[in-house]
Amino acid sequence: MGDLNEMYRNGVKWTREAGKRIRDSFQTKLTIHTKSNADDLVTNIDRETEQFFIQHIKASYPTHKIMGEEGFGDKLESLQGFVWIIDPIDGTMNFIHQQRNFAISVALYEDGVGKFGMVYDVVHDELYHAIRGNGAFLNDDPIPELPFVELNKAILGINATWVTDNKRIDSSILAPLVKSVRGTRSYGAATLEFVYVVTGRLDAYISMRLSPWDFAAGAILIEEVGGIVTTLDGNSLNFLGENTILVTNKSLHKTIVEDYVLK
Repeated sequence: MGDLNEMYRNGVKWTREAGKRIRDSFQTKLTIHTKSNADDLVTNIDRETEQFFIQHIKASYPTHKIMGEEGFGDKLESLQGFVWIIDPIDGTMNFIHQQRNFAISVALYEDGVGKFGMVYDVVHDELYHAIRGNGAFLNDDPIPELPFVELNKAILGINATWVTDNKRIDSSILAPLVKSVRGTRSYGAATLEFVYVVTGRLDAYISMRLSPWDFAAGAILIEEVGGIVTTLDGNSLNFLGENTILVTNKSLHKTIVEDYVLK
């Protein structure tokens, strides 16, 4: 556990340092590129931040593998050994347009098992972090177990696109669910929506397309407070590809899967 604690402390140190570098960049001009489509954006800061992590990880742990959103890490066919899964800036569109509502996400997995995860809300200086089996924390404060919530009193995190995009899922599944909850919210950064479920700011979060760097840290955090993360139909996540995502407290998971998704 000593080595793991050292890795964890280094992860926290590098994440906070990366956050400071991002905040310091706010007054500089961004270089903005598109990836898969005109709305899929990446900046020079995304790429520089991922390279910052890779340089530190490789210098300290040369045998470890790295999976990063911007493609500077390793080409992975399995999660054998130690694998760092990194999103240097989740919510790049928010970063560009708002300079808020984005986060850094860092997780360490060993042979496919999550060891620790952290999500850093850079602007608000809020670090959500957990070592498996030791509970979850917001900065220095422990995050309590999630309470029971009835569906009609729940706040659901969901992008309106998923309710209307019949290419991904029949709208007859999500539209009734949206009508059944108390309200919906969308923050434009999956990592933040994960930790909002962890802290009870949201009671559930649904996305139809997330990659491992979007959920690797959040999956560790949510389990530390008694929550559940699966695919939308209740299956285990694939950490080497895209997934639908359902994150909830225990009281809502069965209801959403059985009464709405698989009905």
